[in-house]
Amino acid sequence: MTERPRPGTGNPADARTFLFVPGDRPDRFAKAAGSGADVVILDLEDAVAADRKREAREHVRAWLSAGNQAAIRINGDGTPWQAEDVAMAAGLPGPVVAVMVPKAESGEQLAALSRALPAGTGIIPLIETAAGILNAATVCAAANVLRSAFGSIDLAAQLGLDHRSHAAFQYARSALVLASAAAGCAAPIDGVTTGITDKDSLRADLAHATTLGFTGKLCIHPRQVAPANERLTPSDTDLEWARQIVAEGESGSAKAHDGQMIDRPVMLRAEAMLARASRLTSSS
Repeated sequence: MTERPRPGTGNPADARTFLFVPGDRPDRFAKAAGSGADVVILDLEDAVAADRKREAREHVRAWLSAGNQAAIRINGDGTPWQAEDVAMAAGLPGPVVAVMVPKAESGEQLAALSRALPAGTGIIPLIETAAGILNAATVCAAANVLRSAFGSIDLAAQLGLDHRSHAAFQYARSALVLASAAAGCAAPIDGVTTGITDKDSLRADLAHATTLGFTGKLCIHPRQVAPANERLTPSDTDLEWARQIVAEGESGSAKAHDGQMIDRPVMLRAEAMLARASRLTSSS
């Protein structure tokens, strides 16, 4: 039996699941950390009302200053809270896992943020506007970007579409996959499934996203974590296929496996799958 990757990598570049928790609910921080999610995102943006932003920021500061690990979603450009969010993240005694930036739309926007954060702080641009999708290549290529995330809910609101539609957002999702690959980033993170108890919708969303090339999922409830981790982890069958492809293709010449041609691109896919599985396992 193959050693299976386990939840809790903490590495946002390889992580499968990212669980949001409101920054003004410190009673939920530890529960989120124990949910099995690879990365916890302490949310200072959409999950926190305007009159609780300062309180949320202090809760996040205290929890991270105590040595706990999490990413932070800061408030966006043009809001009265972003500068203080960034200052808090920059003033922590240790580095945050990553900083998620809402409504990321340009490389210049992210470059300015990078200059305000400690050197090397990883950035996850949340691409959730039409401008962000059209500029995805420059957003993903910006300094310190680890990988992008898709904000399906906000984009749907801007376009006046149902965020649950796979067809309506297939172009946007594929644009992020292509932009990520071109920039050398990790594959992108898919947006949230809003039906917390709707297992069928979660499974369908995961199947669609993985088919397009996503390897991560934003989660809004702990019960979404386990099925997302399972779907986003290479299966034993996939890993066995990859090992056979690598073993049979070591000569470097094209040959056949189960009636399918093995050439260099197929080898690279198999090698990448094994490498990612190894990273997930060793980071657990």
